[in-house]
Amino acid sequence: MTRKGPPGSVPSGLHLLLARADDRQPVLPAGLPEETAQEAPRPEKLPGRAEVPSLEKPDANPNDLPAQRWGVVAPEGEEGEALLRALAPLMEHRERQQGAPVRVYRVPADMDAKQAVAWRRDVHQDEAVPQEERPRYLLLLGDLHRVSMELQQVMALGAFVGRLHVATPSGEPDLAGYRAYAEKVLASEGRAAPDEAAEVLLYCADDGTPATAQGRWLLVEPCARQVETRWKQRHPALRLRVWGEERVALEELLQVGGAARSGVMLSVSHGLGKPRRGWSSLEQQRARQGALRLASGELLTAEELRTTPFLPEGMWFCLACFGAATPPRSAFHAWLTLLAREGGQKDLSQEVLESLPKEGERPFLAALPQAALANPRGPLAIIGHGDLAWTYGFTTVGAASRGRASRITGALEVLANGSRAGVALDALMRAYREVNDGLMTEYQERQDARLEGRPDPVDPVEHAARWMERNDLRGYVLLGDPAARLCLRSAGI
Repeated sequence: MTRKGPPGSVPSGLHLLLARADDRQPVLPAGLPEETAQEAPRPEKLPGRAEVPSLEKPDANPNDLPAQRWGVVAPEGEEGEALLRALAPLMEHRERQQGAPVRVYRVPADMDAKQAVAWRRDVHQDEAVPQEERPRYLLLLGDLHRVSMELQQVMALGAFVGRLHVATPSGEPDLAGYRAYAEKVLASEGRAAPDEAAEVLLYCADDGTPATAQGRWLLVEPCARQVETRWKQRHPALRLRVWGEERVALEELLQVGGAARSGVMLSVSHGLGKPRRGWSSLEQQRARQGALRLASGELLTAEELRTTPFLPEGMWFCLACFGAATPPRSAFHAWLTLLAREGGQKDLSQEVLESLPKEGERPFLAALPQAALANPRGPLAIIGHGDLAWTYGFTTVGAASRGRASRITGALEVLANGSRAGVALDALMRAYREVNDGLMTEYQERQDARLEGRPDPVDPVEHAARWMERNDLRGYVLLGDPAARLCLRSAGI
């Protein structure tokens, strides 16, 4: 890969991977000053010790389904029953694998974080159910207005959680898409000839903005070096393809991705948000929000991945704003609202706010991953962002020119080793829990200092960066079956 400059030349600041849908230009081309995050509100603390993981069978191999168990969470009502019927082949397959019935949970719509914590405590961790029968792998069915994002995020703190939803253009469940996904997983896991090793694809839509420059220098290139120097030592047959500075066309990306065998892909790009004049309809928003802007200026949308082969039986880590979902309420909403009212970046903050859901609007999964998962020749699972995606998930607090690529490359390595997708997301959630613990400790230190009349012991710049880091990591979610894995000879249990 040709280098243009040292990593130290990457600009500091708060950099966002969001582009407007009409002109495809970045919403924050130069980012925001780091000090704008210093007055961000304290995150709401979940009841009890909900963010401390509670592991079932902690001494068992996390990939061992008979030990960890697999279950399904469906919406209450007829829609949930229809989704369960569409997934019946996959459920029967998992039941045979674990040698025990699949536990099915039915949940009400619109659960908030406190209700999700109570559900985890009273239902999933019900003392009347022996620990060994509580599924640690959980596949959530339905869109975000049926099974809430809050429940998915709460459960992912201590379980291996994924979500599957495929919708028609009007937003109704596409049962044929659910069945196609189930058949794809069964075909992959029933393949007689596993691959020798994974193929790793690394793509950064480096369009000259600081956000994608950080993505290339501090994430994609370090990952490429790790693959060459470490991963290939354990898996000599592993193949690597890196797109760096070249402005690869959509056609080439689809061609190479379609030919990948047991592919593990990392993509870094801007995801589409609201056009300047707004979406023409809810259907247009659901179809386009979160689509990827490539370095060539072209778009990768759901239409391209509905039938075109792309990462068949592979895994995709897609880093972009709204790449996985548009949430009911952004973790950054209150902070951006404050900036828009009182800060020095009013116009920019207001434009970012325009892409966030309004009060009463329905949250939804992005159409792009839905199409890819329903495609019989598409990936088995996708890790993406369900909110505004900043670069703080892979940069260092207080030093944006130094990276923390290992957080994301660690998840990619888990996938390339043949572990299940839920285990890969959990590797990333460990980083979230560490940052969250550090942030909450700083809030406590500040409170203690105020009560005791001492100077504030917390560096405000680092504290603000840690707040951004915490909320950025919190936004990653897994779409697809958390028990899915690459079909590799090296895969264990």
